[in-house]
Amino acid sequence: MNSPFAETILNGSLLLAVPVALLAGLVSFLSPCVLPLVPGYLGYVTGLTGVDLQKQRRGRMLAGIGLFVLGFSVIFVLLGGAFGQLGTLLTGPQNAWITQLLGVLVIVMGIVFMGGFGWLQRDAKLHAKPPAGLWGAPLLGLTFGLGWAPCIGPTYSAVQLLSMSGGSSAAKGALLAFVYSLGLGVPFLLIALAVRRGMGVMAFFRTHRLAIQRIGGGILILLGILMATGVWGTWVTELQYWFQTDVKLPI
Repeated sequence: MNSPFAETILNGSLLLAVPVALLAGLVSFLSPCVLPLVPGYLGYVTGLTGVDLQKQRRGRMLAGIGLFVLGFSVIFVLLGGAFGQLGTLLTGPQNAWITQLLGVLVIVMGIVFMGGFGWLQRDAKLHAKPPAGLWGAPLLGLTFGLGWAPCIGPTYSAVQLLSMSGGSSAAKGALLAFVYSLGLGVPFLLIALAVRRGMGVMAFFRTHRLAIQRIGGGILILLGILMATGVWGTWVTELQYWFQTDVKLPI
C-alpha cells in the first residue's frame, strides 16, 4: 500500500460503492415519491407563495433548501454510521455467506422500489409539522430523513447493505450515507438556483417516472445479484490489487 490515505480509500471497496451510492441518491430524487413534491418543498421551507417562486428569489430558496438538505443528511449520516458499526459485528472472512444474504436483501429492495411487496409501499412518516419558512426547514429535513417512503427507503437501505460488503465500519457507513445524501440533495439545490428551468426539467422526468422507477429498481436488482453471486466481491478484490500494485498516489 502506498500510504495510509490509500488504505483508507480502499477499505471496504469504496472505489465501487461511492458511485453506486451517488447514483442511488439521484434515482431517489427522480422517483415518484420525491420529484412531484419538489415545488411543495420549495414553498414550504422558504415560506414563499407561488408568485414569489415565479419571481425566482434565489437567495431565500437556496437557504431554505440548503437547511432542508442538511436536516435529512444529518439523519442519514448518523444512521449510516450506526449501521456500519453494527456491520462490523456481522461481516468478516468467516461470514462470507452474509454478503450473499445482503445481496438477496438488495434484490428485495429493488423489487420494492419497482412497486412490489405492497405492504412495504406504505409511507411511514412522523406527523410533527414544523413551521413553514427557514426556521422549520431543517426540522422538515429531519422528519423527511426519519420516515420511510417506498422510493427512498429501499435505495437508502440498499446503500447501507452494500456498505457491509467487503468490510464494514462506522466511517464507511457514514461516508456512503453522505454520498447518498449528495445525490439526493444536490438536485434540490440546483432547482432552487434556477426555478423556471428546473421546473421544466422536472416536467420531463415526471412524464417518464415509470421508466425511472423501473430503471432504478433494475439497478438495485442487478447490484443484489452481483453481491449474491460473489461477482461484486471479485471485482472489489481485482480493483484493490490493481490499485495497490499499479497506482502511485501523491499523498
